[in-house]
Amino acid sequence: MSELSRRRKLAEATASFSEHDLERLLRHWPIRCRAEQRVPGLCRARDPWTIWLMLGGRGAGKTRTGSEWVRGIALGEPDFSDAPVRRIALVGETFSDARNVMVEGPSGILAVHARHERPVWSPSLRKLEWTNGAVAHVFSAEDPDSLRGPQFEAAWADELAKWKHVEETWDMLQFGLRLGAHPRQMVTTTPRPIPLLKRFLADPAVVVSRARTADNAAHLAPAFLEAVVGRYAGTRLGRQELDGDIIEDRPDALWTREMIEAGRADAAPPLARIVVAVDPPASSSRRADACGIVAAGLDESGIAYVLEDATASGLKPPEWAAKAVALYRRLQADALVVETNQGGEMATGVIREVDPSVPVRAVRATRGKYLRAEPVSVLYAQGRVRHVGAMPELEDEMCDFGPGGLTSGRSPDRMDALVWALTELVLRDGKEPRVRVL
Repeated sequence: MSELSRRRKLAEATASFSEHDLERLLRHWPIRCRAEQRVPGLCRARDPWTIWLMLGGRGAGKTRTGSEWVRGIALGEPDFSDAPVRRIALVGETFSDARNVMVEGPSGILAVHARHERPVWSPSLRKLEWTNGAVAHVFSAEDPDSLRGPQFEAAWADELAKWKHVEETWDMLQFGLRLGAHPRQMVTTTPRPIPLLKRFLADPAVVVSRARTADNAAHLAPAFLEAVVGRYAGTRLGRQELDGDIIEDRPDALWTREMIEAGRADAAPPLARIVVAVDPPASSSRRADACGIVAAGLDESGIAYVLEDATASGLKPPEWAAKAVALYRRLQADALVVETNQGGEMATGVIREVDPSVPVRAVRATRGKYLRAEPVSVLYAQGRVRHVGAMPELEDEMCDFGPGGLTSGRSPDRMDALVWALTELVLRDGKEPRVRVL
């Protein structure tokens, strides 16, 4: 059929439509969406799948797809569900992420509803309520125990690969999916090679959709496409963050995912010493590299615990200094370890301006990044380092750092800060440990 014939048939079919009918047709997601955003098998009770995993790049339309799915099942639309789903869980990386992206964001649940059907959002109760009785409760993956007790018919889990307590939170969610004839859940995430995602991909009961950033180019700012897609397309980082591919370990990297997973810990024991390491950017410009900020501690047996990655981008010196000092205070650390190759005394000076009482240990690099990082990677191979929870961005840098640096060519700011912290704690002599409980 020619394009002209198709247009004529469409005009004939819609000639009797009212303005309201046309508006509803234009809003109907199964007509508007791309093929990879369409719900598998109409999502009816007879369909066998229980998990719909959507792997996608940044800006690929994952959030919009999740929001439309929640809208469809809550309203009981035929293309989504046989009947309205009454109890829904919404789980984000943090409550702030869930609220700002999943609920209130430009592609969030409120935005995809027409005004007359929009649910009532109660932020203080962390709850969405539809007029038909459907309710969605919002949860943070930072608090797995909050999922103990509630029960649901469906769930939407967003950016699962970034969850701090991914295994525990996922397990708690599964125990709560016990209502209805066939509980279902949707997972939308930019992929990382974490064990849970690998299990999903190997499970025939999991339906997998993939979306690339380029697929959604019509809805993205041209400046973003030029600056980000143009720079990272074809690189290892671009394949993960733009194409939605799961990228396995770099063969010549100093660290492997398996090495890090083997040392994963839910919490740190009493620690003899804690430091916060700072790797300042070379420039005070907001377009400069990030300021690496990583906290780590050492227990009495000599095991190091990486406690937090607080690396910040786009901050001026007083701002990143205040962030580092705040972490030092919160963890009751012993010292701030500051690399002074970039900026010299400026880095230590700006910290002392924020809080002159904080003990600052200035360190200077005399060898290249790879040579400094290699003995720290050996500590991981020896089982002498644990990561408390997940730190996706830091771990991505570690597993992508080889003799030539990161494949993207960026500065490994997070990894540098980690190396300084663990070097100070484990590879320097003359420490007097004092035990405290976090």
